[in-house]
Amino acid sequence: MSIPITWVDAFSDVAFGGNPAAVCLLEQPLDEARMQSIAFELGIAETAYLVPGDDPATFGLRWFTPATEVDLCGHATLAAAHALREGGRVDGTVPLTFHTRSGPLRVAFAGDRIELDFPADPATAGPLPESLKEQWPGAVVAVGHSSFFTMVVVSSAGVVRDYAPDLAAIASTGAKALLLTAAAQPGSDADFVVRVFGPNVGIDEDPATGSAHCVAGPYWAAELGRAPLVARQLSRRGAVVHVHPRGERVSIAGQATTVLTGHLRGGFA
Repeated sequence: MSIPITWVDAFSDVAFGGNPAAVCLLEQPLDEARMQSIAFELGIAETAYLVPGDDPATFGLRWFTPATEVDLCGHATLAAAHALREGGRVDGTVPLTFHTRSGPLRVAFAGDRIELDFPADPATAGPLPESLKEQWPGAVVAVGHSSFFTMVVVSSAGVVRDYAPDLAAIASTGAKALLLTAAAQPGSDADFVVRVFGPNVGIDEDPATGSAHCVAGPYWAAELGRAPLVARQLSRRGAVVHVHPRGERVSIAGQATTVLTGHLRGGFA
């Protein structure tokens, strides 16, 4: 037995940018332990598993980090849609529906850009976790907590860019991930910037994080009084994300690049 796999760099129009995801197209569901083992073996931020649904534009979709299954992943959803179109499984003329642990997710193609329709997950204001109180002295503007993220808003893009993460302090908050964000520098080509750290889900720093914009998008749309917005993720690989909050939903869009295609050939019986 072999499984087709496509390695995609999501939220980037060039290889080796954005966030890598492996997309595995299954003919029938694979057991959870096998999916987790493959994700661990591949060792990248996310491995996505697709199973065809009842019609050509519908698929089941699950996401695994090297350490755990997650409920929502933006970059691997974008990568999955890209892999389906690049591989000729869909032609991009009609939207796709992915059935996931976060409910049905709709994905549309707009030229080179892929648009994800995700649920908004606004953060609820709360205190800065005790273990983070010495991380950004004098620079914390706001703190919020969502179902996945602790969001910390700081005073400048430079604070986000220059932060040397204390992964032990981040992990001890108990949150699945830390979302660090600030308004972009005036005159830049972005509206806000982010970085994401997830030691509790096996990802020290995530290069590009679509689901973070379910939290950061509504916050910055309210703060800046406008939408749509452009975000830059200031990871080493870098990423550009187009974000448009629309009430209970958020449109998250970007480009993707195929790095390699092949087959997984062992350990699936």
